[in-house]
Amino acid sequence: MAPDTGLAFLSYVVLWPVFMIVSSTFRWNLQDLRLSDQAIPGHFTWFHWIRVLASDTSYALFYHPVFHSICVGAATSLLSMVIGCGLAWLVTRTDMPLKRTITFLAVIPYLLPAWVLSQAWLMFFKNEKIGGVPGFIQSIFHISPPDWLSYGFVPIVLTLSLHDCVYFFLIVGAALSTINPQLEEAASLAGARRFTILRRIVLPVVLPSILSAVILVFTKALSSYGVPQLLGTPVDYQMIATMLYSSMRSRMTSEASVLSILLLLISVAAIAFYFRALGKRRSFVTVSGKSAGGSAQALGRWRNPAAVVVLLLMAAMAVLPLLVLLAQTFLLKEGAPIGPQNFTLHYWIGGSDPDINSGEPGILKNPIFLLALKNSLKIAGISSILAAAGGLLLGYVTVRSKRSWLGRLIDNVSFFPYLIPGISLSAMYITMFAKPVLYLPALYGTLSLLVLITVVKELPFTVKAGGAAIMQLGEELEEAAVVGGASWLTSFRRILLPLTRKSFVSLFLLVFIGAMKEMELIIILVTPRTETLTTLTFFYAERNYTQLMNVMLMIIIAIVLIVYALSVKLGKADLTQGIGGQ
Repeated sequence: MAPDTGLAFLSYVVLWPVFMIVSSTFRWNLQDLRLSDQAIPGHFTWFHWIRVLASDTSYALFYHPVFHSICVGAATSLLSMVIGCGLAWLVTRTDMPLKRTITFLAVIPYLLPAWVLSQAWLMFFKNEKIGGVPGFIQSIFHISPPDWLSYGFVPIVLTLSLHDCVYFFLIVGAALSTINPQLEEAASLAGARRFTILRRIVLPVVLPSILSAVILVFTKALSSYGVPQLLGTPVDYQMIATMLYSSMRSRMTSEASVLSILLLLISVAAIAFYFRALGKRRSFVTVSGKSAGGSAQALGRWRNPAAVVVLLLMAAMAVLPLLVLLAQTFLLKEGAPIGPQNFTLHYWIGGSDPDINSGEPGILKNPIFLLALKNSLKIAGISSILAAAGGLLLGYVTVRSKRSWLGRLIDNVSFFPYLIPGISLSAMYITMFAKPVLYLPALYGTLSLLVLITVVKELPFTVKAGGAAIMQLGEELEEAAVVGGASWLTSFRRILLPLTRKSFVSLFLLVFIGAMKEMELIIILVTPRTETLTTLTFFYAERNYTQLMNVMLMIIIAIVLIVYALSVKLGKADLTQGIGGQ
């Protein structure tokens, strides 16, 4: 694959949308005629930037949401770090039993959409503020939870942290598993205390991994939409992503574009802070030719109690919400006593009943569900294959051309989508593909656009992972194929692809899981023809059709778990590999 081909593709799908959306913020458009008498569509203006940053509406439109977003991002990063790093240390550095079971339970939240936990939170802590059936706390104990516990900052941070702590667990756990225990044993023999060993030996080695996870969780929380929409809007706790979505729905597209750019700049500032915090030393040697043998730290009499506590905690985080949501799908009425009189299969296979959820039929009898299922499987399947193949191809270009400026430029541009929050990227793609461009037809309202944006959003991960897989293969294999008369495509298909099969399956799995639970990235791109399982689920959530929403969640989770199990069984692609004492 020629490097200039890869750069042309990346420039069109990554850099051009950014240019389009930036330029749109400096022009009047037709919608502005209702906001200003001076609007002349197509002419230059500062109106949108002034309206967002320095007008009477700036506080509600930008400053208030950005303050909330930064607070949520910082608090979520801190709490996720405490939970994830603590769990990673117990699993990788101690003699605690049941490590594989705990590791599997820790990964389950990653397989679920983040807002599933927020829905589970409402089932326990919902009060009468937004109407409907109250949560278990009020129903059982007749105590109304305060608003700060039911909605707003606290539940948003807690649910995002419970979901995102898995990133700290996987990333920091992988780094901890490479540290030679003999380093800690030598320090202990020299008289160093446990806290000193942690501060002087372990922390410097895993610091890059911790900072990487902090940036990942912070930027994800910053652009999160589903959780703030469910838990924040009832008390008008707006974040940038919810305000951006609200602006798009109010046809204030230029203001939404300004918010997208500002959200992008905040993410860039966070990345810059990350590299500054790392300084010049961005890598640490933890694997050498010396033996890595050594004993795990003994927990003594706390060994079994620690395992029980962690197991119960992980089960409460990963399994209990799912069981509660599943049980609720069989309840005819929320809050009514549980018994045969309240048991039903209506929400799974029932027909239309005007007295239940305004006549919405059971999920398996709903033609919209079949359309959403078909669309979701198409989007996830096609984008997974394209993203995995594209990641390997672009990874090949970046590795084999790493000494040229073109290779380094491709590497940097492919990382750019990581800086762009999902909802901002979708706003850019609406601007870019709403009408025909060059030889491309208008893609808005088609599955092709959803596949394309999914592939582009996953580029930072697939290209890096593809490059890492290619780096393990010597160039002499390709040279031998060329000498034997094979073309580059033949050598890639017959030699490189079979040798990187495991990496390909891992990339497929990661993208498929992400696509099946994706919502922020596609919610403003979806039309009635391109409805997906997640957007249909969120439609039920917004209308308080709890049982129907839970049925949808169970189906999404079942599909993800089945694909994950097949990938582990057939492709040997296990997300927990290397952690949990394996």
